[in-house]
Amino acid sequence: MDGVRVARRPVALAAAVVLILEAFGIVLLNWILSIVVDRQQMSLAGLQPRAMSTGSWVGGILFGLYLLFCAVVLLRCALRDRAPGGFTRIALISCAVVHGMLGAFAVGLVGWVAFLAMMAVLGLLVLTLMAYGEGFSGDPHGNAENTPNGAPPVAPTSA
Repeated sequence: MDGVRVARRPVALAAAVVLILEAFGIVLLNWILSIVVDRQQMSLAGLQPRAMSTGSWVGGILFGLYLLFCAVVLLRCALRDRAPGGFTRIALISCAVVHGMLGAFAVGLVGWVAFLAMMAVLGLLVLTLMAYGEGFSGDPHGNAENTPNGAPPVAPTSA
């Protein structure tokens, strides 16, 4: 199990770097898409082209912020060498699920190279989650083997 302990910090750090790069790539892609929609005056079911352009831009920013949040969580795990807990663990699990779904869509829409890229990110996320474990599995009171010094406290008596 020591091999996992040694590898978990670099894997979490690599996953954080990949998610940061992916966040900027998603924002850039949605920005380009919003420019194309706006300049070609595309509309869908009577929706204004400006609304579609703004929606693409806002969606890209929100998804980029989500990926940056997950990257910060992974970076924090790598620097502190502690497992994410509670909400942050759920955020990383949801990020892994999103990458699995994006990989499934990418194989049909973009090709196998995009699928492999998504699966590599998914693998980094799952490996990080598995290497750090549950996070709350330890005893909160420690694991001291010795008994406390002295006699236990005596309950007060009424005189």
